[in-house]
Amino acid sequence: MPFALDIAATGLFGGLIGSFLNVVAHRLPRGESLVSPGSHCPGCGTPVRPYDNVPVLSWLFLRGRCRSCGVRISPRYPLVELLTAAVFVLVVALNGLDEELLLELPFAAALIALAAIDLDHRLLPNKIVYPLAAYGVVATLIVDRADLAENLIAGVGAFTFLFLVVLAYPRGMGMGDVKLAGAMGIYLGLSVIPALLIAFLAGSVVGLVMIAREGASARKKAVPFGVFLALGGIVALLAGPELIELYRDNFLAE
Repeated sequence: MPFALDIAATGLFGGLIGSFLNVVAHRLPRGESLVSPGSHCPGCGTPVRPYDNVPVLSWLFLRGRCRSCGVRISPRYPLVELLTAAVFVLVVALNGLDEELLLELPFAAALIALAAIDLDHRLLPNKIVYPLAAYGVVATLIVDRADLAENLIAGVGAFTFLFLVVLAYPRGMGMGDVKLAGAMGIYLGLSVIPALLIAFLAGSVVGLVMIAREGASARKKAVPFGVFLALGGIVALLAGPELIELYRDNFLAE
């Protein structure tokens, strides 16, 4: 299959996965089933017809409203679908089509779902984080078992580092962030280092912007740090080794 078709198929697949991630982000924190009932309007409860459930396009065609009752559908739904499609395409374009996708795509999808949940609920559910970590170990054994020891060490290191940060600054983040950092290390290995640096940098920038806009009261607001961890994880997934090499060349070279 020509590479352009590979990219197109990956984008379509990513959009479909993004549609499912919307279901996960909406239902899982509420304790609802992910499979039953099927997709339905949050306003009137009318089941969504298959032709109204096409990622992004259906939302645009219906102008962001339910066909049956006209209630507005959040633009987050197509945005999550677009984001997932874009990340999947970037992963394939930069890293290629190989067995590593068994690790990379589920990892990216889980990060997007966790970021969406944390943004709404300030929560990183164990129902996602624990299976994510377990799958990372199993998939690494299948894809490249030689990396497993290093990745497990990276996971323990990331977990320990964030745990110490939580002990020092408990208002800034919680144990969900600590456990997610550990899971990220299993997938990223040494690339978890730039992932954490990006997360802290992005969180700091957002925090400073909030303080500049809202004053001292912004210091009392909880910031969903899982969103920044997800950002750092995706960037590291796409360019982690290159970022490490860039640091070595510019700061460690003699």
